[in-house]
Amino acid sequence: MAHATSQGVKLLNGFKAPSRFEKGLGAQLPDAYKKFWREWKLTKPAAVHYIPKEREWERDEVTHAIKPVQSIPLPLIDPPESHQGIWGGEAVIKGFQKRQQTKRRVPHFWVPTLQRSVVHSLVLNEYMSVVVTQRTLEQIHECHGFDHYLLKNLACDLRSTLALRLKREILKALQSGCPALAAEPKLQSEVLKEYSPYLESYTSEEIEWYGHSYLEAIRKLQNQLRAAEQVVPHKVEFRSKLIEQLREAGIKEAGKLETKEAQPSAEHKDADIEALTKLESSPSSSSWLSKINPFGKKET
Repeated sequence: MAHATSQGVKLLNGFKAPSRFEKGLGAQLPDAYKKFWREWKLTKPAAVHYIPKEREWERDEVTHAIKPVQSIPLPLIDPPESHQGIWGGEAVIKGFQKRQQTKRRVPHFWVPTLQRSVVHSLVLNEYMSVVVTQRTLEQIHECHGFDHYLLKNLACDLRSTLALRLKREILKALQSGCPALAAEPKLQSEVLKEYSPYLESYTSEEIEWYGHSYLEAIRKLQNQLRAAEQVVPHKVEFRSKLIEQLREAGIKEAGKLETKEAQPSAEHKDADIEALTKLESSPSSSSWLSKINPFGKKET
């Protein structure tokens, strides 16, 4: 019944419910971010809390009956605290525990053992204090360094947004030639030689969009759309037209107004009013200004 209900939600009147990338701003996100999202959310992560079985069938040790093997990943919970640290793929497990033989089982949460440690990024040339698990430290040692650990593992295995953000910063630093090591040219060349092969798997656009959560990607897209559709206020447009008309009429004060237009500020308002007042009082320009000023006095 539950399966039929879920199918009814997904297929309403025979139509599939649109995903987050098929409607609204999500549909305008670039393919570079969609690729990262598939790596982060849709790729099956490595087994951490269980041991997967490769064979399809097994024999029961008690009844000796042949039964199919069910290697089903455990349902994991990523609390907000997990995104502020690097847990090495671990998460909170929700299940049931039978604490007494004669009583019912009760809900229980298994939380990984956390500790604060210092990690060093050679590419960023920076030491960082983060909350990690013992598995995180073991993987860092197996990968021969914190940078290798972040660059070798997929987003689905890193899980936390902090680890993904650091991975993006490391990729950007490698792309720009490790500016943090500019004071040590020899070490900089060695680091680039060692870590540059990781850049072959990414394009510049993919690195730019890598590691963002869905909301962060939407905000980034909104900022890009605003920058592309930058609206010029009418006062700026009218001011530019006025200066152009003054320049065509040969008015010398047009140069002063044009200089103030390049650096507009509140303290320039009085100077603008004074310049325009001089223009209106000038006998050479009064006849010309009366033509473009609808509120001026008409000559009879």
